[in-house]
Amino acid sequence: MSLRNRVALVTGGSRGIGRGIAVRLAKDGARVAIAYRTNKAAAQQTLLQLQASGADCVAVETDITDAARAEQLVRTVADRFGRIDLVVNNVGDFRWATLAESSLEDWQSIFSSNLMTVLYMCRAALPYMRRGRWGRIINLGAVGAERAFGQAKISAYAAAKAAVVALSRSLALEEAKNGITVNVVNPSSIDEKELTREEARRIRDARFPIGRPPTVEDVAAAVAFFASEEAEYVTGQVVNVSGGWML
Repeated sequence: MSLRNRVALVTGGSRGIGRGIAVRLAKDGARVAIAYRTNKAAAQQTLLQLQASGADCVAVETDITDAARAEQLVRTVADRFGRIDLVVNNVGDFRWATLAESSLEDWQSIFSSNLMTVLYMCRAALPYMRRGRWGRIINLGAVGAERAFGQAKISAYAAAKAAVVALSRSLALEEAKNGITVNVVNPSSIDEKELTREEARRIRDARFPIGRPPTVEDVAAAVAFFASEEAEYVTGQVVNVSGGWML
């Protein structure tokens, strides 16, 4: 699934799922920008990994919960590469708390991180994509977000991710005429050890019908499909990368 000469911007790209996505897109030929907020050491490690594969890449420190900084990020990347073709919105804070335990500030923080960052990045990147009559926006949700799932102690997070799906589907309808697709990848919880697929296949995990735990590589593969030329007729869709969990 070649992305040769395409320019991809991955938010939250310094570690975890974001790093895995950046590495996969670079493998498929994209020039890659990663955005990170605080972890400079992790961002540098990701850059080294991308550079080792021969990728043209850059890391930008910023906080995209601020609309002006999100716009500046997009301008910086567009100035560096001359265009932006693909945005992966991967930022999203998470915390366990019941509604009674949560403050209004907690809710504002969760919505700012998980929903408003998607809005800010889409608004900033769309003019560049429209100019090229080609674009891919892939937003990271959460398993079950397309059916507005409920779970105790994550009401703010669940509501924000359901809103991401609604926003994505609406934007897909608005931008289809401009050659821009918008899709959602819902990952299940990824182990902090960040297992490879080969390592995961050696582990039995009964929580998942497929029988093994999920990996960053699994999520990155779904993102890579949505990003590809082959997916030009796929928009407004949601894929749960969960090994059958929560079906």
